[in-house]
Amino acid sequence: MSAPPRAAQLHVIACHTCGMVLEDAPGHPGHGRCPRCGTTLHRRRPNSIARAWALLIAGMLFYIPANLLPVMYTNMLGSGSDNTILQGVVEFWHGGSYGIALVIFIASVVVPCSKFLILGMLLMTVQRRSTWAMRERARLYRLVEIIGYWSMLDVLVVAIVAALVKFQSLSDIEPRTGILFFGMVVILTMLAAMQFDPRLIWDSEDT
Repeated sequence: MSAPPRAAQLHVIACHTCGMVLEDAPGHPGHGRCPRCGTTLHRRRPNSIARAWALLIAGMLFYIPANLLPVMYTNMLGSGSDNTILQGVVEFWHGGSYGIALVIFIASVVVPCSKFLILGMLLMTVQRRSTWAMRERARLYRLVEIIGYWSMLDVLVVAIVAALVKFQSLSDIEPRTGILFFGMVVILTMLAAMQFDPRLIWDSEDT
């Protein structure tokens, strides 16, 4: 079974923004503009790997203060304390709020670390023009895109819990600086995934 034809073989090019497919005339490597949205056309996103690496590394650096700095202040019955992400997970767990503790742990530790590992692996294998498990790597990229939309769940949980607890007169929860760094981690990893061009995975077949 022969491989499906490439866009270059069919002399077509797709707009990165609106998805419109246009004729790519030979000798003009796709640097015109899309007639529908005006975006500059490229066969591959320019500097995709470098931009994705820069955003991914920045996200990993922001993840350090996100875990070391307190993300919320809790005051229960007059006893107040600042809690980091993991301390908050432990506190909710010991308080019997197992569901909230699991949601925060998954959204704050499992998801970001998985995105770091998957994006790092995708970037390294593309740079090496590896032909290893290309279909699976493409699926992993789509997975990162999907879970990226849910990465702010931890921030939302803290905000919702803080709002709910404020209704009680003897307890209080307030967000702290760490939650801002965690928000930056989410944004930077989402931008890194957006900058990565998944078509680079299949370019390794040409080597």
